[in-house]
Amino acid sequence: MADKLDTSLSRRQLVGAGATLAATALASPAAKGNEGMAARELSDPTQKYPKPPFKQQSQPWPGLASQMEPRPDHGEQSYRGSGRLGGRKALITGGDSGMGRAAAIAFAREGADVAISYFPSEEPDAREVIALIEQDGRTALALPGDIRDEKFCAELVRRAVEGLGGLDIVVSNAARQQARESILDLSNEDFDATIKTNIYAPFWIIKAALPHLKPGSAIIGTTSEQAYDPSPELYDYAQTKAATMNYVKSLAKQLGPKGIRVNGVAPGPIWTPLQVSGGAPMDKLAKFGGQTPLGRPGQPAELASIYVQLAAADASYATGQVYGASGGAGQP
Repeated sequence: MADKLDTSLSRRQLVGAGATLAATALASPAAKGNEGMAARELSDPTQKYPKPPFKQQSQPWPGLASQMEPRPDHGEQSYRGSGRLGGRKALITGGDSGMGRAAAIAFAREGADVAISYFPSEEPDAREVIALIEQDGRTALALPGDIRDEKFCAELVRRAVEGLGGLDIVVSNAARQQARESILDLSNEDFDATIKTNIYAPFWIIKAALPHLKPGSAIIGTTSEQAYDPSPELYDYAQTKAATMNYVKSLAKQLGPKGIRVNGVAPGPIWTPLQVSGGAPMDKLAKFGGQTPLGRPGQPAELASIYVQLAAADASYATGQVYGASGGAGQP
């Protein structure tokens, strides 16, 4: 019928509408945001960091990262955050150096407030970390002490909760590693110190923290490739890392129904003060990490994103997992 209203669009009109929509999309905030995303060049992981041979060096236990040669990279200059942990409150043991320091820096740059514990002699390294956290505008708490002491562990959690205004991330990272060629060289005192640092302390700290953790909170333990493939000179340390892997899996099952996730990170050879303060024999230190397919040890900065991922809400289905980072060697 000639008087019927024609509601159809011509081909020219459709093309014009599509062009208008495309122009609008390009002008949108999301599109504008993409304009600032510069392409990143690929970096060869085999050439990214120093390779052996390394200079022979030793420090008194527990050692300082600031006195190592070369100095470890914890992401001080390289880690860029994107707000993944905004408003979160984290306690990290061994947060002065190694993976704990890398996690502390990354967490702060992702928007979390952070408390770090460390042995009193590690104060110089800890001061650097506190300054970096504060530079990012986050609350930073320095909590020195000896986690081999049950009373200190309870006090540590209390002070973290009080200073941060709560707690929803616990990273049990601090560890003691002392190489002994033979079990006959391992004293009862040495064995006791390793067990208390690596097994008792996480037990005390997690137990004290649990009443403060709400659904959505995360617990992360640092285990090791030593849990799967122990070195002969790390008889006591390797046992504790196998125990860490198991408590992660056990606790994940226990706390899963409460909405609290528990995961672990299992590093391979990582360049930290553990190695130069008695954790590795001098002959092994010189070629440390050279046996991996990447031909070098890892740097703490290379594990930071793993800790962030396990703490972040978008990893909500990951619990009871152990994430490896060993340069292509070891397990998992």
